Amino acid sequence: MGAVKHDVFQAIADPTRREMLRLLSEKDRPISDITSHFSISRTAVTKHLGILTEADLVSGKKVGREKIYSLHPEPLTELKVWLSYYEQFWTNKLSMLKYLVEDDKDR
Repeated sequence: MGAVKHDVFQAIADPTRREMLRLLSEKDRPISDITSHFSISRTAVTKHLGILTEADLVSGKKVGREKIYSLHPEPLTELKVWLSYYEQFWTNKLSMLKYLVEDDKDR
């Protein structure tokens, strides 16, 4: 039985992984640097990075004795497209709220 490949939605569901993505958005980082930002074990960090790698959001390459991780934000486009569909509902609700508030002030 093969390992389940994680998708972008599963990968960003965890706040630790979202913070890892934020750190990697600043610059490429070795695993030791990433680990220093969290109060979890290096093994746990490695597992989180594995999930992010499966979702194609990060990649790691060996440089000497370290593994350097880089961000690949392209898969986040899938999230943007998915969320953009729902923006119409938010915009509609905000317009309704504005109308109700302004109508209430006129009374």
